[in-house]
Order: sequence, then C-alpha cells, then structure tokens
Amino acid sequence: MKAKIGISACLLGEKVRYNGGHKRSRYIQDILGQHFDLYPLCPEVGIGMGVPRPPIRLITTSGNNVEGIEAAHTDDHSIRVTEQLKEYARNQVENLKDASGYIFMQKSPSCGYTRVKLYHMNGNPLEVAQGIYAAELEKLMPNLPKEEAGRLNDPWLRENFITRVMAYQDWQQNVEANLTKQALLEFHVRYKYLLMAHHIPSYQALGKKVSNLKSAPLEDIAQDYISVFMSALKHVANRKKHSNVMHHLQGYLKKFLNPEEKQEMVEIIHQYRKGVIPLVAPLTLLKHHVQLHTDEGDYLRQQLYLNPHPFELGLRNAI
Repeated sequence: MKAKIGISACLLGEKVRYNGGHKRSRYIQDILGQHFDLYPLCPEVGIGMGVPRPPIRLITTSGNNVEGIEAAHTDDHSIRVTEQLKEYARNQVENLKDASGYIFMQKSPSCGYTRVKLYHMNGNPLEVAQGIYAAELEKLMPNLPKEEAGRLNDPWLRENFITRVMAYQDWQQNVEANLTKQALLEFHVRYKYLLMAHHIPSYQALGKKVSNLKSAPLEDIAQDYISVFMSALKHVANRKKHSNVMHHLQGYLKKFLNPEEKQEMVEIIHQYRKGVIPLVAPLTLLKHHVQLHTDEGDYLRQQLYLNPHPFELGLRNAI
C-alpha cells in the first residue's frame, strides 16, 4: 500500500496560485508520484479565496512573536484570513489522519513551512516565520513528517524526509493500528540502527523506554515513544554517523568474514566517510554479506537501516 502524502496542490500543476498559475514539481509528480499517494490541498482556495486573488503576506505588530502573526492582504492589512486558514487546518486533520507525510510549497504565507517573509505593519521586513496553515498543522499533527518542496532539491534532506515518511507509515500500520507490547518492541528492533544513525541520545532513551513497558499505560508509552522517535529522525544522518552504524553492523558478521573480506569492508566504509563514494556503495557490500551469511528473520535482516525506502528512488546514491 502506497504511503499517503499531503501536498500543496500547486506543486502538482493545479492552477491555484494567487496569479492563476502553478508551481508544478516534475520530481514530485513524476518520480515520487509513482511510489506515493499524493493528496493535493490548497488552503487559500479552500477558505474561499478565488483564482486569481489578491496576494497575502505575513504581518505582525509584535516583533516576530508567533502569536502576533497574521495573514493579511498585501494592499490592505485590514483584510485578514488568519483564523480561516487555521480553521481549514483543523478541518483537514480528519482527512490527513491516514497520511504519512506532507510536502508544502515554500515561501507561501499560508503553506510555507520554513523561512516565510514576515513584515511589520509599516511594510518593513522583519525576520521569518511559518505560514499560518503550515504552523497550525504542525501544532495539530506534530509527528507527521513535513518538508518543503524546495528543500527536497537537497539530496540529504530528500532522503531524510522519505525515510521519515516510510517509518511513520510503518508505525501507523503495524503499531498504531493494533497497539500491543509485542508490536512496539518489534518496531523498536527494526529501527534501532536507523535511530543510531540519526540521533544517539534518542536511540539510548527509547531503548530504556521499551525495556520497561510496565512503567505506565501502554498507550502513554507509545505516544511518548513515537514523539521522541519522529523528532530523532529529523536529525539528518551524516557520513560520520552512517560509518559508525555500518561498523556496528559489520561487527555482527565478523565470524563469517575472512580477513580479506573484513579489510575490504573496513576500507569501503572509510572511503565513504572521507566522501570518496556514496552511501549506496558500502551498504551494497554490507547487504550482500547479510544476505549471504544470515537466515530469514535474522536480527540483521530486520534492520530497516539497510532498506528504509524504495530502492528505485535511488536516494542513497547521492549522499
């Protein structure tokens, strides 16, 4: 079953922009669209603003305090749509409860997830903020993986986002849908080394949490777990962390590898860490040895670090 991803409608070529245009992303529509169920939304059209329509901007009378930020017509600040955009976000929660991610249009005063221009009432630019709709959705659905379309051009951020989407779908389908201690423990086992690659403090904290599942009601433990887990995956894994994880995994194989194979594995991980080759190279060799020397259901084969997303996307070819 394809993971569902909410997305700003203009990114799929829908002509819903204030000027009657769109911002179609060929990568999102043609590549990600093959692997994910893209669910288009446009909050500005959704609250009844026409196409075309007067543009809006973020304004504030209280510095960059988020509570003082409003979405107002660019030419008439007395016309505001802040509460309508927030209400639209609240109304979409039910439609997005089965979504495993969300891709926003960057720079939008409604949909921008990071660094949207913020203005003082007098027109002077201030710092930056989140779009009204995006900020409200973040508050309502904090665990849902979110990213901006423009940031997906960065191969590290792209791989990170899709990793989070696939992990969250796994949680929704295999833990949240039928919560048991066994389901939670099995989920943790699958993601131990992926967690280690992203954020070691969370890896350690979650290990302690699942070691004592009688400390609180299971529903409370699960809610705390997924909150820490999704926050941990927001930390982008780097070459040093990936290399550390691969050395750990190699350790499980040492009794199967001869001295030449061990040295080959050490050298290719070192080449990756130095930036000579992409992550897919040492991982391919590592997975070869895992398949060759372990049985179905083995601890190593369960590690989703080795296969966190569709191989066809080639996400680890560029990092």
